[in-house]
Amino acid sequence: MTNEKFSSFERELAEHGRLIYTNVGVSMMPLIREGKDVMMIEACKEPPKKLDVVLFVRPHVQGRGHYVVHRILKVRRDGTYFIAGDHDTSGEIVPSECILGILTSLVRDGKPYAFKGFRHWCYLHLRCAPYHARFFVLKAVRGTRQFLRAVKYKLTGK
Repeated sequence: MTNEKFSSFERELAEHGRLIYTNVGVSMMPLIREGKDVMMIEACKEPPKKLDVVLFVRPHVQGRGHYVVHRILKVRRDGTYFIAGDHDTSGEIVPSECILGILTSLVRDGKPYAFKGFRHWCYLHLRCAPYHARFFVLKAVRGTRQFLRAVKYKLTGK
């Protein structure tokens, strides 16, 4: 993709204050499904806070414009953010100037997804907030699956 296409994200946020599009990738599963859910991201009016889902440009590839939608897991004292996808086993430090917008609404199967309520609270506080435990659990599950596949292959040849 060209820089023209990537820079349209910033242009859309600057001109209209919001960006509406579908996700590519699985890093935010199960909250955001690839190619199925429609996201509305609004330009930052105030600094994002812990557990917000943000659109940012990766700092180490800024010239190429690699855009990512992930969740803030920690606001650091130096003004940077520790950010990771809900389905990822690792995170990254992102400076505040790389954050372009905040996810404000999501449409799933033609219906608005509620970011409020008990179900979403459980999702945030039991799956997202304890990210150290989540990373450990996701890595353990993936490692166990890989091990079981290897054993099955050895036993059946399939």
